[in-house]
Order: sequence, then structure tokens, then C-alpha cells
Amino acid sequence: MTSGAWRGIAAEDADEVTGSLAALLRRRARRLLFSLLRPQQARVTGTFVLIVTANLAALAGPWLVGVAIDRGIPPLLHGGDLVPLALYVAGFAAAVAVQAVASRAFIYSMGKLGETVVLELRQRLFLHFQRLPVSFHEHYTSGRVISRQVSDIDSISDLFDDGLDALVSAALSLILVGAGMLLLDWPLALVVLAGFVPLAWLTIWFRRESAAAYRRTRETIAQVIVHFVETFGGIRAVQAFRREQRNEEIFGSLNGSYAAASLRSSRVLAVYAPGITLVGNVATGVVLCYGGLRVIDGDIKVGVLATFLLYLGRFFDPLQDLSQFYNSFQSAAASLEKLSGVLEEPPAVPEPARPVPLPPRHGPSAQLEGREVRFEAVRFGYRDTAVLPGLDLTIPAGQTVALVGATGAGKTTVARLLARFYDPGQGRVRLDGVDLRDVPDQVLRQEVVLVTQENFLFTGSVADNIRLGRPDATQAEVEAAARAIGAGTFISALPGGYQADVGKRGGRLSAGQRQLVAFARAFLAAPAVLVLDEATSLLDIPSEQLVQGALRTILAGRTAMIIAHRLSTVEIADRVLVLSGGRVVEDGPPARLLASDGEYSALHADWRDSLA
Repeated sequence: MTSGAWRGIAAEDADEVTGSLAALLRRRARRLLFSLLRPQQARVTGTFVLIVTANLAALAGPWLVGVAIDRGIPPLLHGGDLVPLALYVAGFAAAVAVQAVASRAFIYSMGKLGETVVLELRQRLFLHFQRLPVSFHEHYTSGRVISRQVSDIDSISDLFDDGLDALVSAALSLILVGAGMLLLDWPLALVVLAGFVPLAWLTIWFRRESAAAYRRTRETIAQVIVHFVETFGGIRAVQAFRREQRNEEIFGSLNGSYAAASLRSSRVLAVYAPGITLVGNVATGVVLCYGGLRVIDGDIKVGVLATFLLYLGRFFDPLQDLSQFYNSFQSAAASLEKLSGVLEEPPAVPEPARPVPLPPRHGPSAQLEGREVRFEAVRFGYRDTAVLPGLDLTIPAGQTVALVGATGAGKTTVARLLARFYDPGQGRVRLDGVDLRDVPDQVLRQEVVLVTQENFLFTGSVADNIRLGRPDATQAEVEAAARAIGAGTFISALPGGYQADVGKRGGRLSAGQRQLVAFARAFLAAPAVLVLDEATSLLDIPSEQLVQGALRTILAGRTAMIIAHRLSTVEIADRVLVLSGGRVVEDGPPARLLASDGEYSALHADWRDSLA
């Protein structure tokens, strides 16, 4: 077989895959739309009744004009009888009034429906983004998240605000006017409907081309947003490495792609809209000639021809409206496809179908009593790489364990499995004998708290950030937690004290102060198990010494897992585990391991040398 033939087969396969994917995206988008509209059935039904009423009233107007010409004017001309014409005029006025009232009610109802749907969609998207695992957010950039939450939601909102009422009205008008013309005079109606042959071809072409164009528009604008967010999110690195020119070139290229995609959409519309106008004008001319001949022959009356000419305007004008609003429709459809993809992204750590309660904590103070942690033949990997080939580990309640080892040994993976950011591929992680997969997420977040080196602070006051550990905590409890871990002194010295604004990402506080606030937050949460993942790695030596005292307070009585490269932090642990290749190669008290000639002793020596 020739290479050209192979390429032809590959192209056909690619087209088939692309077509199947497009069909899948459309089905997924429809499922999302129906799920949003299902709770609004009463409003949808009421809106539909209003638009049918408005269109029937609009249909009655031209019919009454035609009847008035044929039946109302002759009595007036021949006998001076004004009553028939007055009745038709009154009927026409009533039809206009009904159309106006129903149209206004329909537009309001459609707007209300749109607001409700967009509000629900935005809320659902935000909640789902929070439930998606860390692994999802590691590859799904913040720019894409913003594009989904802002740009795509706005496209759907614009459709409801600016175009959907016209689209629905136009579609219904086509059906009702077409049916009305057939009932009035089917030979003349067939002449009009013959124009549907070129219209159908033009519409099929427009739908195919515009769908591709608007999907490309959504993709390119998302790329523009992603690059914009990443550039200014990393503005320090951009300016430090003089990358402004390169970023400007990349942004210019992406912006140009977006402009080209938008231009393609405009070109498609520039063909479709005049095409409809041309077909409509030709159909009007044909109807006028053919209908005029039939009026001369006496086959139809002048009023019927006048009604047809009025109907023609109502028949082709909606198609013009469709062409004007089809860009909003396609843009919203492309956005709905992307949103449905995110919303159908399954959470890596789903809620248990049958939750299992944890046994009550025991001891003199339940809030200071830890829980037993057990890893049973836990196997976990990223893609095809096994990070933990089969970990067995038991941490008794109340014990502080330090995990050390070279980069890539699996320490952070163990921490994330314990916090249930991931579930193991094989094996179990148990808390007091209960599989973490059987513990409700809300309960687990109260029992296990993870503190990382990022010590992220949200915009707001110091008290608000500490209260994140327990939102219902009183001001006195917040201050007590801060004093307990040694943060009360510096907080009281801040302008405003506990109400001082920490700034964006806590930028108004030092690294050590941010870490102390994070520890106060964890202390207030009073978890049974505390996991510290490199929680002191970004601190200088004085700040680390300050935090060490807080650590002893926060770990007292709790089960704790400390991951640290700085072995000064490890010294407060009851037990040290040395990991290598996802396996425990050394296990024991830090003093005993340090006295031996093993890996921990070598790591400690290297750390001491680095300080020198």
C-alpha cells in the first residue's frame, strides 16, 4: 500500500474520531443543559406558553389585514357599512396588544430563567472545582479555571440576555407562519417553501463552519487568558529574567490567533446573512408575480395575496435574526461543552457510599488525643511510575513520626495519602482501623490536617486566617490558639492586632509569621492527626527556632507526621522513618539511628556539613 493511501486512511480515521468526539461533546453538553433546566420546568413551560401566545397573536395580525381587505372594505364601498371593517380593525388592535403583553412577559421570564440557570451553573462549577483533587489542579492551569468560570459562563449569560428569546421566537415563528401559509393557500405556500432548498443548504453549511469557528474562538480566548494569568502570576520571575519581550511575543501570537478565529466567524456570518436576504427577496418577487397572476385569474383574492406578503416578512426576518444571534448560540454551545467536561471530571477521592463512623477519641482530653494511623500494603504511583511499591506502616496514637529521605523517596506521597488528597491504587490507609475511603470528607478534614511549606494565607485579617481552622471559633479562642503556639506577641504588635490585614497571600507578614499563623490555624482546628510537609523549609534559622517552640506545643498529644529536609526539625520526633524508593529502610528513635552507621546518620552528617 502506498504512503498516500495510508495517509488517506489515517485522515478518514481522524475525521471519524473527530466526529465521534464532537457528538460526545454535544451529548454531554445537552445532559448538562437538561440538568440545569429540569428544576425550572414550571418556568420553562410558562415561558413556552407565552411565546406561543405572542406568535399566534403576531400570526393573527396579517390574517386580519387580509380578511379586512376582502370582507371589510367591500361593504364600506358599496353600502357605506363601517361595522365589518371596524370589527376587523378592533381585532387587529387586540392582536397587537396581546402580542405586546405576551412578548414583554416572555422576555422577562426568559431573562429570569437565564439568571437562575447561570447562577446555578456558576455555583455548581465553583463547588466542583473545589472538590476536584490536587492532581487535577496541578495540570489544569489557573488561567483555564478562570476561563471556565468567567469567559464561558459569560457566554451562556449573554445568550440568555441577548439572543435566546430571539432564537426561540424565530424558530416558533417559522413553524407557525409556515403552517399558516399552507392553510391559507397551499400552492402559493409551496412557492415560498421552495426557497427552503437553498436556505437548508446554506444553513447546513453555516452551522458546520460556524460551529468550528466559534469552538476555535473559545479555545483561543482561553489560551490568551491562560498566558495572561501565568505572566502576571509569575511577574517577579518575568522581570527577574527579563522575559517581557518573549512574553509579549507569545501573547501577540495568541492574541493574533484569537483575532483570526473571530475574523473567520465574521466571514462565515458575512456569507450567511446576505444569502438569507437574497433568498427572501427572490421569494417575495416570485410570490408577487405568481400571486398577482392568480388574482387576475380570480383564483385568489387580493387580501390573501396581501396576507402572504405580510407573512413573508415574518417568515424570512426571523432567519435574519437567527443569523445575527447564531454567533452567541455557537459561542455558548462551545462554552457549554467545555463546562460539561469539567463538571463530569470525576473526583479522585469520592465520598463513601456507606460512611463508617470513627470511634470516639479516648483520654483525659479528647481534643488532644491522637488516632492510630496504619498503611497496609499501600501501592501508589504517578502514571507508570510506582512511588510506593507496597508500604506497610503503623503509627500508634499520639506518636510523632518523622519521614526523611532523598528527594523522590515518597515522603510527600505518604503525606498526601494520609490527608486523602489521593487514594492508593492498592492497599488501605486506616485511621483507628477505619479505611479512609469510608470516612466522610467533612469528618476526615476535622481529624487530619495537613500543613505545607506554602502556608497559604487568604486576603483578610489575621483572625480570619486563624479561624479557617474552625470557622465557628470565638475571638477568645482565636487569641488563645495564637498565644499557645507563640504567635500572640507579634500579632498584638501589628497595626490593628488580630484585625490587621495580611495582604495578598499574606505578603504583609514575614515567612516565619505566616508559618506561625498557619500553626495557630491547625492548633485551633484540634485535629487528631497532624501532617507537616516541609513546613519549615522556607524559614531562616531564627524563624525556624521560633517555630520549633510552636511545634512542640501543637504536636503534644496528637499523632503527627513530620516531613523535613532540615533535620533540626526531626529531633523533636519520637520516631524516625528513613524512606528510599518508597520503602522504609530504617526505623527507630532519632538518637539511636544517629548513633548507628546507617542512612539517617549519613543524612545528618550531610546536613551538618551544609550548615558549615
